[in-house]
Amino acid sequence: MNDFNKTVSTYLEYCAHQKMLDGKTIRAYSIDLRQLGSLILSTDLSSISPDILERYIRNLHGKYKPRTAKRKIASMKAFFNYLEFHEVIQSNPCSRIQCRFREPTTLPRTIPLNTIHIILAFIYRQILDGRTPYRRRNAIRDVAICELLFATGLRIFELCSLSPKDIDLLNDIIRIKGKGAKERIVQIGNNQVHDSLVDYKKEYANEIIQSNHFFVNQKGRPFSDQSVRRMLNYYTDLIGIDLHITPHMWRHTFATSLLEADVDIRYIQELLGHSSIRTTEIYTHVSMSKQKSILCNKHPRNSFTIS
Repeated sequence: MNDFNKTVSTYLEYCAHQKMLDGKTIRAYSIDLRQLGSLILSTDLSSISPDILERYIRNLHGKYKPRTAKRKIASMKAFFNYLEFHEVIQSNPCSRIQCRFREPTTLPRTIPLNTIHIILAFIYRQILDGRTPYRRRNAIRDVAICELLFATGLRIFELCSLSPKDIDLLNDIIRIKGKGAKERIVQIGNNQVHDSLVDYKKEYANEIIQSNHFFVNQKGRPFSDQSVRRMLNYYTDLIGIDLHITPHMWRHTFATSLLEADVDIRYIQELLGHSSIRTTEIYTHVSMSKQKSILCNKHPRNSFTIS
């Protein structure tokens, strides 16, 4: 078992330093593989058989939802592929294992556009009417975060990891480090979004230099994903919005809004940083209002005149 744990540690280092996977993926791999190790007990690597792994898979299906089980099986297969490639094992016990999943289709949860308008307008008012300088400074940062989330479709970890050099406000360019260390560039296309970032950068110049992160708190520490979640909860509670809004919902709303504005899905794929168009196709669901508009204005039956 010690051999198994030691090999898992070596594999995770390989994923971090050679495959350049992000921290959340490494943590997920670690959890999945330690769980696998705990279930195969004292079995060493060379004697792990397809039967053992099939029992493990049956156990996963009994305990987890299809999406979680699928991820854990993918973690297992990637690990054994690594072992085979590096000749740690002679035969890959995963090579003949086939799994089929029937996952329920879950549509992305979006934020109504009028709700986004209400949130942004409220935070802008806080800049003007905030009771204390502390609240006004928070509002300057918070509106810049919300504007950027909606304007670019950033993932939350991408937003929190932005450094000062990633934000080029002279050319309105954001350089984003996405999953797998892939970089993409997204432009800022709205003057008010640009102004919110300029105002924030001026207000927090010292803290930004201190932390070398673009988004920071008033103590000069990097703004975390949990900080963003707390900030969103704070404003929705204060405004009285009866909707639990997560950072990722801003990304879903960004993508869905562009799709409903007839932007080509390939452009949306590039903006979101998806490596596969199949990932982006989750946004091709059509809202009821858009569906009605299409059928009322585009369907050829509307051109018929029958007396």
